[in-house]
Amino acid sequence: QVQLVESGGGLVTPGGSLRLSCAASGRTLDEAAMGWFRQAPGKEREFVAGIRWIGGRTNYADSAKDRFTISRDNAKNTVWLQMNNLKSEDTAVYYCAAGPYIRRGPENYPYWGQGTQVTVSS
Repeated sequence: QVQLVESGGGLVTPGGSLRLSCAASGRTLDEAAMGWFRQAPGKEREFVAGIRWIGGRTNYADSAKDRFTISRDNAKNTVWLQMNNLKSEDTAVYYCAAGPYIRRGPENYPYWGQGTQVTVSS
């Protein structure tokens, strides 16, 4: 029912910026929160940022704070992740997810997109 489609990933040099987009369809009031996660090769999927549709409350991982900004447009059913001052450590597949609450554990999000690759390299 709920479909999420990420876009905006690509190759960028260190210090550069990217803006990821997540288009949501089929969402209900049960999916009150959206999250961005990332997964690097050989590592666990980790929380990056989350936001609520109503009120816009946000939460960030320490690695994302002061560099990344999550935002949403309710009318467009779209969530963005603006990433600035990118580092090689940010290289990963980035996923958007929908769930009832902002939580840091991926198990709390029932719906996931296919992911978009972000590569930071010189």
